[in-house]
Amino acid sequence: MRRRALAAVAFLAFLPGALAGCGTASAPSPPAGVDELVIPTPSPDPGDFVAGVDNPWFPLPQGRTWTYVVADVSGSHGLTVTVADGPEVDGVATTARVSTEQGRTVTDWYAQDTDGNVWWFGREGVWRAGADGAEAGVAMLATPRVGDGYRTAYAEGVVEDHATVMSLDEDRLVVDVQHPEPVAGSTEITYERGTGPVEESSTSGAYRVVRLRTAISSGA
Repeated sequence: MRRRALAAVAFLAFLPGALAGCGTASAPSPPAGVDELVIPTPSPDPGDFVAGVDNPWFPLPQGRTWTYVVADVSGSHGLTVTVADGPEVDGVATTARVSTEQGRTVTDWYAQDTDGNVWWFGREGVWRAGADGAEAGVAMLATPRVGDGYRTAYAEGVVEDHATVMSLDEDRLVVDVQHPEPVAGSTEITYERGTGPVEESSTSGAYRVVRLRTAISSGA
């Protein structure tokens, strides 16, 4: 899955300022997971994946609960996210991220490869990698760099989003996700190292902002 020529990946090689200063080029960036990945992947190898998800930008430890405050057209309300065991999807064992908001539950399935990249394998009742031509995409790179771009998944008519790493420091990462038609719009997601998503603002359809309130573990 991982060691083929790069395909279906938008990598933004030109960054602002790259040509500035006396005509000398910047030192090459260190490798990132995106460099040798085929995204989305049509043929995941179960042997390329590990049990659980512990990527520092998108950790999914069993027993963890995150609570968020959502502001949208319906007002302010809560969102709770928990981690559960996921099913085997396209031959790969997954971890489930279960989001509950105003009585509605959304369950997404993820798996982490041996290099630390986290892949999105589907959403319960909506799409599933390996079914009807759908393919897993990247939810989080093992080593993100500013300018890295990738597809989050492919499921015709459901999800064909493109993500780009916009900014990165030791503790925070900002990713912009562009949604094609029929959704149209974009979502900016801020991640905190060791916590995962802490803020999300969307211009897709109606106004929506999601902010982390608390993150606790079952042993806390």
